[in-house]
Amino acid sequence: MGKSWVKEKTYIVLVQTEKKYLSFPYHRCHTGLNHIAFYADSRGEVDSLTAELKNRGVPILYKDRHPYAGGKDYYALFFEDPDRIKVEVTVFTA
Repeated sequence: MGKSWVKEKTYIVLVQTEKKYLSFPYHRCHTGLNHIAFYADSRGEVDSLTAELKNRGVPILYKDRHPYAGGKDYYALFFEDPDRIKVEVTVFTA
């Protein structure tokens, strides 16, 4: 279960931890920070960042659906930072 809030270009999501994740060390599906999202100015900016991360060997999440992992009308990049926090960079379209 979770809750989302959007105000202008700010988007916050709080999600209840699933029972199966309560006894493990940090994982983005545990209690706490799940992921952090940022808006890009354009699809080109998302593509440029994707290329840079790939060049640095950073694994792209949902690679089989990238850049539409959030849905057919949602252009975004998802990856994990070194602490395994999911980072999302998307184009603001509202």
